Amino acid sequence: MTKIAFIFPGQGSQQVGMGAELVAVNENSKAFYNQADAVLGFSLSKLMFEGPQEELTLTYNAQPALLTTGVMIARQLMDAGVKPDYTAGHSLGEYSAFVASNVLTFEEAVQVVHKRGLYMDEAVPAGEGAMAAILGMEPTELQQVCEDVSATGEVAQLANLNCPGQIVISGTKAGIEQACALAKERGAKRAIPLTVSGPFHSTLMQPAAEKLADAIEQVDFKVPSIPVVSNVTSTLLEDVEAIKQEMIDQVSSPVQWEQNVRTLMDLGVTVFIECGPGKVLSGLVKKIDRGATVYGVYDEATMAQVIEASKGWNTQ
Repeated sequence: MTKIAFIFPGQGSQQVGMGAELVAVNENSKAFYNQADAVLGFSLSKLMFEGPQEELTLTYNAQPALLTTGVMIARQLMDAGVKPDYTAGHSLGEYSAFVASNVLTFEEAVQVVHKRGLYMDEAVPAGEGAMAAILGMEPTELQQVCEDVSATGEVAQLANLNCPGQIVISGTKAGIEQACALAKERGAKRAIPLTVSGPFHSTLMQPAAEKLADAIEQVDFKVPSIPVVSNVTSTLLEDVEAIKQEMIDQVSSPVQWEQNVRTLMDLGVTVFIECGPGKVLSGLVKKIDRGATVYGVYDEATMAQVIEASKGWNTQ
């Protein structure tokens, strides 16, 4: 039996034009963009379709933009009969998973992720935080590097455990510079500074987590109709209180993406469908398990490909 997971990308996947082709051929999908514009009080859709890229990439714009595109694609797939058994998302993408699983409405999610982006942007002054991708190092070894750097008074922490041999670290600018140098000394193949606006998924984001805790108390959460895998614990989120805690913890905790994917595989998932622009998560899933069947849906052709392929899946 074929079990399907919808997976949703996070920040970094945004690009001008995202979703435009799918909206052009599906009138119903325009409603998501109109709703987002109305909720936010500005034309997010114009920014998504026309840019500029620099403005779209700002945290508080990228988050609702990726949410809108991911949810729109998931809804088109489900309307065509492609239904997920599980959902998961990378960082911000987890909110798209919550909407797809009917935990909260799309309008509520747009409001929350816009605030989340603003709070994350405000948590650490620009230029004081940094992130870097470390390639070719074991998590335990990189954890020791981060602990050694943090012992000097700077901050360096594991932020995204993406796949074997690829871990993102986050912290103060000086801390990440030190950690990159030390990691290479201890055998890392590469240390690549990332172009980001803050030290996401580190304890430096705690002020954002605290503000977000207040914001989510205004949201009417529901029990998931489709199980969601937690970024933080890699377990299934099955009740409202666990989801609220996940939203708070996730801001300043590492994203356990590799383990998220392994959890889904342990649950019997054989088909992963990335809903959103780019192919970041598709690539990570393949690095975790080359035998996995992975699709990325981001335009009319890829949508049609998945719908056609699904006709051969035994999902009963």
